[in-house]
Amino acid sequence: MTPDVLQQLTSSDAVLGRLIHEVGPCTLKPETRRPPFQSLVLAVAHQQLNGIAANTILRRFIKLFPGRRFPRPEDLDSVSDETLRSAGFSRAKVASIRDIAAKSLAGIVPTSRQIVHLSDDEIITRLTEIRGVGRWTAEMLLIFQLGRPDVLPADDFGVRNGFRIVYRRRKMPTANQLLAHGELWRPSRTTAAWYLWRAADRAKKTA
Repeated sequence: MTPDVLQQLTSSDAVLGRLIHEVGPCTLKPETRRPPFQSLVLAVAHQQLNGIAANTILRRFIKLFPGRRFPRPEDLDSVSDETLRSAGFSRAKVASIRDIAAKSLAGIVPTSRQIVHLSDDEIITRLTEIRGVGRWTAEMLLIFQLGRPDVLPADDFGVRNGFRIVYRRRKMPTANQLLAHGELWRPSRTTAAWYLWRAADRAKKTA
């Protein structure tokens, strides 16, 4: 993260600036080489599970496709729903993964080459057509795969809780309240969100 981004955030919001000073440099490094199909499957696997459980299921899932570091969309045709369920996926997640594969093959989920030419809103619109993929999941892809600089996931509990802590709010902010305040952080809202996550993490450690 460039010093200019941190200076811009500090200048526009003194409270966030204090948090940046306390936490130190932003270490966010997007996984830019990961295909969108893979990112979406990983995101679905992690929904409503802790990281250890999700990663265990994903290891079993990948073993269903010998010779592959990660299956391609067309590889899903070689396994049954029951086999996917045996890896640990719920029926809803199996249906979602099937739809990710189908919409990847249909061109709705863009390829790695295509996605870099699409706007944030275009990506969100296309990805939220997929069963089980909402705006939050699309925003996580924008942040952690594509490294888009101005994404504020206002529905994310960690970001909202971090905001509550840093700005000493008695109540959890609504998504709209967070978005309204976040106008101060444009065009670097992704970095602001990262620091709010760090604030929420620090609170967990000291609780």
